[in-house]
Amino acid sequence: MEPIHGLTAVQEIQGLEGAFTFSEQTLQRIWGRGELDDTAACALTGKRVRVLYPGRWNRLAGPDFRQARLRMEDLEITGDVELHLQAGDWEAHGHDVDPAYGGVVLHAVLFPPARPPVNRRVDGVTLPVLVLLPLLRRGLEEYAEEEAIEHLAQRPGAPGLEELVALASEERAMRLRAQAERRWMMKVHHASVRIARLGWREACHHTALEIMGYRFNREPMLRIAGRCPLAAWNAPGFNLSERFEAEAGRWVLQGVRPANRPQERLRQYAAWVALQPDWPARLEALAPALAASLSASDPVRGRGVAFWRREFAGVTGAVAVGGGRLDHQVSDGFLPLLAARTGWEGFALWSEWPAGDLPAFLHGFGNLIAGQGGNLRPRTQSFVQGVLGWLIERERRSRL
Repeated sequence: MEPIHGLTAVQEIQGLEGAFTFSEQTLQRIWGRGELDDTAACALTGKRVRVLYPGRWNRLAGPDFRQARLRMEDLEITGDVELHLQAGDWEAHGHDVDPAYGGVVLHAVLFPPARPPVNRRVDGVTLPVLVLLPLLRRGLEEYAEEEAIEHLAQRPGAPGLEELVALASEERAMRLRAQAERRWMMKVHHASVRIARLGWREACHHTALEIMGYRFNREPMLRIAGRCPLAAWNAPGFNLSERFEAEAGRWVLQGVRPANRPQERLRQYAAWVALQPDWPARLEALAPALAASLSASDPVRGRGVAFWRREFAGVTGAVAVGGGRLDHQVSDGFLPLLAARTGWEGFALWSEWPAGDLPAFLHGFGNLIAGQGGNLRPRTQSFVQGVLGWLIERERRSRL
């Protein structure tokens, strides 16, 4: 891994499909949102660390987070936290001689150092160093792609779309299919990592709740999944309101439509689990029929999307999760999970699956492309994921 731009504030990493960049700002966002599984976190000294409050994100000079609350072993402490990609950046950035960093109580770094570092403050106090990479709930490439999508969503119009419009229809279809296939393989890879870490049942549980967190509330949903395994949801004494309140202050409600509010999504998942307590087993049982009835080259032959949509609706109890919410569960969860679990070649069906809600910056673009002819269907995963992959790759190239 080589630092770029002359600093390690942005680092180039080799991913599944080539190099990508990961920035300190992305790491700071992960820390600030509490997107870490710190249930077994230890500093390099072996001391247990729990993050009670990540602190106030400081966008000015000085430590990255102010007044964080941490529990180290049995002692609760309050102080500043500094984040870097590498442990050596503490000295490289001069923090060891800077009084502005005298209140830092934890140095959190992404990558494990080759040898235990000695990071000292200006007063000579040696800081505990916490390595974050093993605590991440998702892979670095997944975070980097999510960051790129967020960046695109915040810009008026998505730069790069005009390049797609200018391509001949056959060339455009070929490019978008290649990007969609890349996105599919990445989703399957992430699902396989989650299955290896959690096992099939809990991987399904975590994935379903993460998707039900929609765009803004994925991490609180994942924390609930981690603290309340699938079996707990039908156990005596399980209180959904208490689970929601436990994440108070972490939920994002502003700008979230009523149907996507986390209270409503949790209620829907509770209804789903009540109707299908062992739904991961029911999902897995569909794999042989999927493999037997679908051709990798012809997804709509025989039992096509409409048939399988009904089958997947049965996995969720049908009345609990339907419509666009079901489409998101199938495309982002069920199909990648099944492919990772069984080795099933699911791209053909996934590519034809309804895309659900389109990202705002794609509104109107699909209709424009459809009006130019060709065999692209703008409301399918193949089209939407292909466009996203195209834009992300363009964004990635601009940063390298």
